[in-house]
Amino acid sequence: MNIVLLEPIGVPDTCIQELAADLIRAGHSFTCHPTRTTDPQELGQRSRDADIVIIANTPYPAEAVRQADHLKMIDVAFTGIDHIDTAECKSRGITICNAANYANQTVAELTIGLAITLLRNIPAADTAARTGKTSAGITGQEIAGRTVGIIGTGRIGLAAARLFAAFGAKIIAYSRSESDAAIALGITYVPLETLMRESDIISLHVPATPETHHLINAERLALMKPSALLINCARGLVVDNEALTRALTEGKIAGAGIDVFDTEPPLPENYPLLAAPNTILTPHIGFSSEESMRRRAEIVFQNITAYLGGRPENVCRL
Repeated sequence: MNIVLLEPIGVPDTCIQELAADLIRAGHSFTCHPTRTTDPQELGQRSRDADIVIIANTPYPAEAVRQADHLKMIDVAFTGIDHIDTAECKSRGITICNAANYANQTVAELTIGLAITLLRNIPAADTAARTGKTSAGITGQEIAGRTVGIIGTGRIGLAAARLFAAFGAKIIAYSRSESDAAIALGITYVPLETLMRESDIISLHVPATPETHHLINAERLALMKPSALLINCARGLVVDNEALTRALTEGKIAGAGIDVFDTEPPLPENYPLLAAPNTILTPHIGFSSEESMRRRAEIVFQNITAYLGGRPENVCRL
């Protein structure tokens, strides 16, 4: 099999070579491209002779897939696969496997970090310390005693819930299906509108699907407390960011921590949230830590080994 890594996946080359060694010893060829490209023609060229390609979150459109005549498997070093033309893959019988669960803890910890940054006014405090000012006028709030609403109780949602609970928060949740693990943690499921009204902090952990597109819209933002915070480390399209900007600008909610957008960073200069008050923006870093990148690389190469052995793992439903 000809295996091609189409872009860097966040670990040193020595790690890649270590993980690829067994495949090479088994007689498979392995090519590693050290640069990222979003050009469909270039992606197609890189994929042309591949039986298996590894890609992270670079868009992989039908135009690129069609140039890969021998392609049998796409190994996605990411959780979501909405950046891949799955219809083209399905028509070709191409298997797609992802790196499920590699970043559960990492995303959950950024969620907590954004909440604490907002509650403790860390940016304002940093500015004060650097400009010769005191703590006058800078007052924070605690997570303890607050109600945290978790939207989506998959593995990442539950990881975030555990961390919030460890700080002393009360956890309520809304999800398409209720989780026994969530109930065992003492989480109470409520209707979405109830969660929006009662939560002091709302944290999103749902995938991007037609059903979740703009799940958090102007109508639902209007249900939130004026003192409430919204954290989105899930998918950008889950939130109507223009409506969120209006809610923040008009003081309808107290703040937001946003790691994902309806376009991948760099954000355009006129992107609405850039001018929103009480907002912490990070350029889609939720999945990225040294530990998660290593876990992701290990999962990716295990996916290939399992596929070649006739026992594919982490297969995505198309």
